[in-house]
Amino acid sequence: MKILRRSLLAAALLTPALPAFAAPLVMGFSQVGAESEWRTANTASVKAAAKEAGITLKFADAQQKQENQVKAIRSYIAQKVDVIAFSPVVESGWDTVLKEAKAAGIPVILTDRSVKVADPSLYATFIGSDFVEEGRKAGRWVVERAAKAPGGALNIVELQGTVGSAPAIDRKKGFEEVIKANAKLQIIRSQSGEFTRAKGKEVMESFLKQRDKKIDVLFAHNDDMAIGAIQAIEEAGLKPGQDIAIVSIDGVRGAFEAMKAGKLNVTVECNPLLGPQLMQLAKDIVAKKPVDKRITVTESVYTADVAAKELPNRKY
Repeated sequence: MKILRRSLLAAALLTPALPAFAAPLVMGFSQVGAESEWRTANTASVKAAAKEAGITLKFADAQQKQENQVKAIRSYIAQKVDVIAFSPVVESGWDTVLKEAKAAGIPVILTDRSVKVADPSLYATFIGSDFVEEGRKAGRWVVERAAKAPGGALNIVELQGTVGSAPAIDRKKGFEEVIKANAKLQIIRSQSGEFTRAKGKEVMESFLKQRDKKIDVLFAHNDDMAIGAIQAIEEAGLKPGQDIAIVSIDGVRGAFEAMKAGKLNVTVECNPLLGPQLMQLAKDIVAKKPVDKRITVTESVYTADVAAKELPNRKY
């Protein structure tokens, strides 16, 4: 019996221990909604990248409501996820819930849109576009167009994004920063189209009914609103891209199709494919590796003359 025990003990000592498999990293992600082609592509990128990275993703659609995002974040805190990521509906009103996440020891990553908080340590990093620079790019194109216009004067109408959102605030800021140097460039009407095609069309219809001043240029804070506005312009008997020049932001496939058809003049790229970078950031942050506070993606400007060539290359 003693010999048998010794044999079993020796066998146990010689048998290599099985590796301990760590549980998958769990991310809670709160998305703004599904208001545009851009957002749909962004969501698809996040979900695909999480699967590829072996990260368990808990996903919530906020349907454009801040209260839904706050509820989702608190749910993630209660579930003790490893990291929280979200694209905030608006910039302000996040201090309390982010303090709760920090108290729970859960790092937060901002994607696509930033927040305004008293304590920047409430979030680990931001990954996304430079919205102010996007507005500047749109403004520079309008300035170039004005230089070729008779008298150099242009009346501009603006379709803003969701009121209080970072892209709406920053794109307007960047655009106005550039055009203010030319007194002949005037924004004669400006209203939110909520980043949707339907609202973009509705607001553009309202702009067109106000016939006190001729509209020369439309600046839309995203492509979906521009595409909605194109419908309104055509229904009014005008030619979009010709009678009214149009510059918008995002660079979605629908914008390239509109440019190819001669109905949109230029789109400023805003890359939604942030998923792979987001997942790597999450892994680095959970592993306590240092990351930059702000990570900005590189983007381009596309005009109608390159639309046909570029369209097959678009991934969103």
